[in-house]
Order: sequence, then C-alpha cells, then structure tokens
Amino acid sequence: MNRSTWLTKAITMFSVLILLLLWQLGAVLLDSGVLLPTPSKTLTALYGLLSQAPFSLQVLATVGRALRSFLIIFTVGGVLGILAGYAKPLHAFLVPVLVVCKATPVMSIILLAFIWFSSGTVPLFSAFLMGFPVMFVQVEQGVHQISPRLQEMTLVYGFSPFARLFHLVIPSLVPSIVTGAKASLSMVWKVVIAAEVLTVPRYGVGSRMQLAQVHLDTAEVLAWTLIAVMLTALGDIVFLAILRIPSYLKSRKRLLGEGDA
Repeated sequence: MNRSTWLTKAITMFSVLILLLLWQLGAVLLDSGVLLPTPSKTLTALYGLLSQAPFSLQVLATVGRALRSFLIIFTVGGVLGILAGYAKPLHAFLVPVLVVCKATPVMSIILLAFIWFSSGTVPLFSAFLMGFPVMFVQVEQGVHQISPRLQEMTLVYGFSPFARLFHLVIPSLVPSIVTGAKASLSMVWKVVIAAEVLTVPRYGVGSRMQLAQVHLDTAEVLAWTLIAVMLTALGDIVFLAILRIPSYLKSRKRLLGEGDA
C-alpha cells in the first residue's frame, strides 16, 4: 500500500475521531440522555439490538423492500430512458411525470401512498417515484452522448435493432447506467426507511426507529440510525464489488492464458 493511500486512510480516521469527540462533547454539555446520549450509550443500545431475536427480521424486511424498489427503478428507468433517448414524443410525454416526481416532497408522496396502499407497499411505491427520475435522466442523457459516427457505422453495416442495442447502445451506456444506479440506490435506502417511519409496518428499521422515538429512547433511535447508515454503506460496497467482477474475470482469464503459454 503506497504512502498516499495510507495518508488518505489516516485523514478519514482522523475525521471520524473528530466527529466522535464532538458527539461526546455535545452529550456532556447537554447532560441529557433524551436529547443526546453519549457514543458509549448508543453503542450499548446497538449491542442490545443485535442480541434481540427479531433483529434479523427487521433488517431483512428493510433490505427486501429496498432491493425490490431498486430493481424496479433500474429496469423501468433504464428501459424508458433508452426509449426516450431515441423517441422525442416519449420524452415529451414523460416530462410532466418527471417534474411532478422531482418537485413533490418525499413526505407528501409517503402520506398519499399510505392512503392508497398498505403499509408494506408504501416504501416500494415512494422509493420508486423518488429514484425513477434519477435513473431515467442519467440513461437518457447517456443515449444523447453516444457517438453519431458509431451509430452511422452500425447502419452502414446493416446491424439489426437488437444487434445495435447489445453491441452499441448498452456498452456505450454503461457509465451512465452505473452513475444512475448508484445514485438511485443511495436514495432508495433513505426513502424506504423514511416511509417505514411514517407507516410503521410490522417489521422494518424505520418502524423500530419510530417506536423508539415514541418511548423517548434516543440511544435506540441513534442505534437504528447507525444500522441504516451501515446498510447504505454495505449496499454501496456490494454494488462496487459487482462492478469489479468483469474486470476481475478478464484479468484472471489473461493470467490463466499467460500461464498456459
């Protein structure tokens, strides 16, 4: 590991320590566990949550809702983004939908969805409306950035629509798809947990936050917040790991080829 990597990690750890010290200082000055518990009390509450039997159900329920929302956003936003990139009428048709989704407050969408749907469906619906514009816009802009010369070449060589899609469009859109997917995934976690806080389904990280808040257990609220942060960070790590799989397989194949030679 080179010096710059060590320096970056050291700066990150220093920043974390500063945040913990400020947290501890604020808790000492306020001297109220209800307003701001100390980091040690929060960690104790976190350990208590981890030892509870239904803990895994709470986390898995939230993870399931987030993944289902993300897959719907990824599929619908990606497909419509590609189609709208080539069809201006479809883009014009979807503009009002995008404007409404971007301008409507998250809380309004969640409250309306709670009127229309069951508590388990609200997080999925709300996360979709918030994440869809992000994925759609990134993919549509990516279509507009595809090289006109490459598109002309596929026409000259008589590529079929499916051949153009798989050999030109999708490979050219990989950076846009990755950017849109990462941004929408981060948003999905926040919206899903916020919807759980308001709708309080039987299982979910957000519902446990709400119940802890009702009992004025601030340490437990912060503990569940840390769990939500860890879920978001873990989601990003897994997403980046999946993206590295193709390059890893290529390098592995090249090494095996050199070994056979």
